[in-house]
Amino acid sequence: MSIRSLLEKEKLNHSNFLDWYRNLRIVLKQEKKDYVLEKPVPEEPQTTPKAAHDIWIKHSDDSIDVACLMLATMIPDLQKDLEHREAYDMIAHLKQMFEN
Repeated sequence: MSIRSLLEKEKLNHSNFLDWYRNLRIVLKQEKKDYVLEKPVPEEPQTTPKAAHDIWIKHSDDSIDVACLMLATMIPDLQKDLEHREAYDMIAHLKQMFEN
């Protein structure tokens, strides 16, 4: 059984943000990708060592993975509003919408 099944039980809708967000954080913590919700992907480094560029690539790739996971676990009207955002921006927008 995958821990991602926590998110498959109930998609994010207009009334369950806190439960969905808690489950999302559990899944991302287990996958070691929770950091993408806490800080945006920085600009791509131009003249830095390969190690720094590799870190940027990992952050960018993880952000894409998390954004896709988030979108896949939402109802369609939320997907439409958020599909062009990165994971960090998406969660910030959702918090603004639902935590008021």
